[in-house]
Amino acid sequence: MKIKTLDEKFSVCKIADMKTVDFSRPFVFFSKTDEELSLVCETGHVPQNATHTEHNWRAFRIDQELDFSLIGIISKISATLAAAQISVFVISTYNTDYVLIKENDFDRAIELIS
Repeated sequence: MKIKTLDEKFSVCKIADMKTVDFSRPFVFFSKTDEELSLVCETGHVPQNATHTEHNWRAFRIDQELDFSLIGIISKISATLAAAQISVFVISTYNTDYVLIKENDFDRAIELIS
């Protein structure tokens, strides 16, 4: 499994609406449920209407397209990091998975999974 670390710093947000989200940015992860609107974006582009924000996240992605039949990739990563008391925030897209880790644990996490 190859991973690619991302240089950007991210924030996880709860937002009031989508009006001020800059969807032109390269990394915008948006989720909508019957209870909330959530956004993960580059820290410098957190919308003004964010009602809750958690800063200081870094990320890496699995550097290959993942077939839906593959099993256990995120489980292996999260179990390894959980054993080291490192929490993760995972985002899956159609092609791959992104794992966000708090900045103060990021370098250690990369060492553990590499």
